[in-house]
Order: sequence, then structure tokens, then C-alpha cells
Amino acid sequence: MLDRIRLSDFRNHAATRLEGTGRFNLLIGANGAGKTNVLEALSLFAPGRGLRRAQLSDIAREGADEHASGGFAVGADLVSGVTPVRIGTAVRVDAPGRRIVQASGAPLPASRLAEWLSIGWLTPAMDRLFTDSAGNRRRFLDRMVLALDPVHATHSSRYDKALRERNRLMGGDARPDPQWLDALEREMAEAGAAIAAGRAATVARLSEELARVRDAPFARPSLAIEPAAPADAGELADLWRKGRPADRAAGRTLVGPHRDDLAVAMSGTGRAAAECSTGEQKAMLIAITLAHAGLAAGSRPLVLLLDEVAAHLDPVRRAALYERLAVTGAQVWMTGTEAEPFSSLPERPGVWRVTAGAAERLEQV
Repeated sequence: MLDRIRLSDFRNHAATRLEGTGRFNLLIGANGAGKTNVLEALSLFAPGRGLRRAQLSDIAREGADEHASGGFAVGADLVSGVTPVRIGTAVRVDAPGRRIVQASGAPLPASRLAEWLSIGWLTPAMDRLFTDSAGNRRRFLDRMVLALDPVHATHSSRYDKALRERNRLMGGDARPDPQWLDALEREMAEAGAAIAAGRAATVARLSEELARVRDAPFARPSLAIEPAAPADAGELADLWRKGRPADRAAGRTLVGPHRDDLAVAMSGTGRAAAECSTGEQKAMLIAITLAHAGLAAGSRPLVLLLDEVAAHLDPVRRAALYERLAVTGAQVWMTGTEAEPFSSLPERPGVWRVTAGAAERLEQV
């Protein structure tokens, strides 16, 4: 689990410390106090831009003194063995656009954070996931793949870099060199096939896990990938080679893993999630999150960040949620405006009262 957490000049937190954490951890406070900011800080221990997908320049605390302006730091002890590992991420004042990642004081590429721990999150903004863009659902799926397979970050980085270069060539005035395109498309195909295979395997495992749990009081979704890019490198390369004229006309790459979408429907009825009620959508999202947590637990430390997740659940569903979370073995961080919704937690949590960017440890819920 994560312990001895430090936030410095992060959002509205000048210098916040959280120590003595447990399996369950609660951040209690009024809206705007800075609870979600703590979750966002922890989400930066995963590759990518965190649960808000914020620009680095937007994260540093406003009103910080001139020596700290533009920079921030987050550190924590990862306690998963005999000796804790100190992990940290920061932005220096003299390099505000570059995020630094370290483990035990040694530099670490951000993509390798997934080798140390798995992090997942559920926020109120994700309630719109099923009616939002395909890109957001694709990122949601890729976070789940990454938690199960850390190498997915490397494949994604390789693919995105090559895709940007191909799109640049497709959008240019000059006709690209066919041999250069062949080499570029082979690079894309190798990484793209791995991405497609990882997504397909994750959806298959999630579907099995969702089918296995039948007694939980949450809606059971069915999952699919559409249009599902081929998981064969040769087939992908052939698609891009044949599609060059259309891609040149469009100025971008029209097919590939970057066009995949996660299709979700209500199991049994087949009704698309986007057409279901907001309550049904929330229940399906929780069911997917729990199923994924069950798969992710065990291989690496698992941290779940659940922002206001209990606010709109009845007591029966809250109790079922907490029981399922306990089974995963994950360290769970939850936020709320009051403590009462968490009274049915199966074990005593660590609790902090968050007020105006400061956190005070409480002895009881």
C-alpha cells in the first residue's frame, strides 16, 4: 500500500502529509476542500496525465511563493515487501513542462510506473463515459489493460509516436516516400497488433469475471471492442498500405487501434449503455471497476481511487460495494462530504478531514 504520502504545492495543497494509511482510507470534507486533489496526486503514480488529464502547468499551486511557482511534488512509500520503496513525481520550477519520476531516488520513465503498482479510479466525471467520445472510452479501456500488463504503456508509446509521424506525412503537400511509409507502417503494425491483442484479452477476461459474479446488486454489462483492429501485424500493415490514397485525401490515418471503441450494453437486454438510465450506467461502471479490480489484484500492489462513489448508492449497494472491495485486497481511497455513508466498511479505515488544502488525521469515522 501507499503510506507516508507528501503533497507539496499541488493544487490547493501547500504541504499535506498523510501517514498511517490502511486498506481503506477516507478523505472527508466540504466540496472544494481539496479531497479530489489528493486522489489526483495519487493517480500520477500511474503512467499518463492522471484522473483529470490536466496539463502540468495547471497542477502547481496558485499563490505559491516565487521560489516554488510552477513546480510541485508528490511522494509516497510503496509498502509491498520488507523494505518500502520511495516513489515520487514532480515538476521543477526551471522545467515546468517536464514531469520527473523517481523510485528510490533513481530516475524512472513514467511508462514504467505500471511495473511498480496498478492504479484505477472512478470519478463523477466518468458517469458520462458511455455517452462521451470514443477516445475517452478507449483511454478507460487502456488503463484497465495497463493495470494487467505494464508493457502496454510501451506499445502505446511506440504506436502513438509512429502514428503522429504517419499523419504528418499524410497531411503534407509532398507525396511520401513509399519505402519510408513501409518502414513506418511496420513499426505501427508491431505495436498496434500488441495493443489490439491486449485489449481483446482484457475484455475477454473482464467478461468472464462479470459472468462469474451474479449475486451483486449491480447491473451486469456486456463488453465488446468495435470496430476491433486486427491483432495481426501483417494484416494491419496491409490495411495501411492499401489505405494510403484515402488517408492522403483525409490527411490522417483512418483505421487502426486508435479508432477502437469500447462498446458496453446491458447484459440480457442488449440495450446500449448510452441508452440506459443514469442509475443503470453508474451501476454498470461500478460493476466493470469491481471486475477489473478482481483481475488486477495479486500481481502488483493495487490502488483504487473512488471519488464520491458512495454518494448516490443506497445502503444495500454501499455495503455490497465495500464487501467486494475488501475481497480485491486493494488499497482503497474514497472521498465524501460526511462519514455516515462509510459506516458499513468491513474494517476500520484511515480517516482525514480535508479543509482548504490541509488534512487532519481523525481517530474515528
